Amino acid sequence: MRVMTRPSWEQRIARAGELADIFPFAAEVLKFYAGVARFQKALYGYIQQARGRTPLAGQLFLQCLDTVLLLPRFPSFLKTVQQLGPMPLAEKAEEIAAAGEMRWEQLLRNFWHHSESGEPSYAEAFFPRAFLQPYAEYVAERLPDPMRRGNNATCPYCESEPVVGVMREEQLGAKRGFICSLCAHEWEFPRVMCPGCGEDRNDALCVYTSEFFEHVRVDACDTCKTYVKTVDLTKNGLAIPVVDEIASLPLTLWAEENGYSKLQPNLMAV
Repeated sequence: MRVMTRPSWEQRIARAGELADIFPFAAEVLKFYAGVARFQKALYGYIQQARGRTPLAGQLFLQCLDTVLLLPRFPSFLKTVQQLGPMPLAEKAEEIAAAGEMRWEQLLRNFWHHSESGEPSYAEAFFPRAFLQPYAEYVAERLPDPMRRGNNATCPYCESEPVVGVMREEQLGAKRGFICSLCAHEWEFPRVMCPGCGEDRNDALCVYTSEFFEHVRVDACDTCKTYVKTVDLTKNGLAIPVVDEIASLPLTLWAEENGYSKLQPNLMAV
């Protein structure tokens, strides 16, 4: 079983509060993220108490969804979004709440198994992603290490896209990894390669930074016009990649203004 290095829920919540105080332009979205993370922390504790810490040997990630365990907690998640979320999400939460348990289970199963028809909207994807993240992290922590498949740009556990890149120190510089947008697993990926199309020519790859976030950068590809943000922990060891990525709104604006699309939107779609 792999030893996780991911930040605790408490660390994520605290970092969101810290960055909200430093960067007023990101305060609203960070406060909403912190509210969601508090629910996720409680849900993770419930899952851990109900299921224990036993490894899940001999199973595949996609086989591990337990809707019997999760569905009783879904209404309280919808209420959390109705109370804290922006109006479009609050209205969507009310709509989903009225749809009933069969619809909830279908929503969760389709997202977990990547069986949605077409590309879901942000509002449609937010609810299963945010609700399932604690369970996905719990499952990934207890599965055996996945087999590496070359320069794979999707998570080797759950096959989801990376939400953020991360640079960590190694002997001769820094190594690059990705953090999964669902289960938070971190895996290594070449420093000079686009995760969207595999482009590895230096002249087709560009990097943009902002004075507001010297430890966060945009890694963009001129071949497929996608980008991913990377948090450099060698420049700021206090950063929490999934939180600092959300807070770095100036980088998002630059990428959009220059015609790039994010490989995988973060939980707050910024």
